[in-house]
Amino acid sequence: MGMWTLAGLIIVMNLLGFFIMGMDKKRARNNHYRISEKTLWNVAFLGGATGATAGMKHYRHKTKHAQFKYGLPLLAIIEIGIFTYLFKLLA
Repeated sequence: MGMWTLAGLIIVMNLLGFFIMGMDKKRARNNHYRISEKTLWNVAFLGGATGATAGMKHYRHKTKHAQFKYGLPLLAIIEIGIFTYLFKLLA
């Protein structure tokens, strides 16, 4: 896997994390079928934690749930460290 492929995957997963939080917020407001928390966490664990954290703050969604309020930013910090390490290896 090249550096550009990794960068592309990170960008896509973070955009997905951001928009999935907004989509779930919209569904919650309209009383439609919701996106499961498991799906939100899976996207975050697969590299989208920073985007999901930004989406959580932007859309004010899941901000009262401790597991999201504290877990997503912590996971984002860990992922940034891992991605930085991987970029150094690939450079």
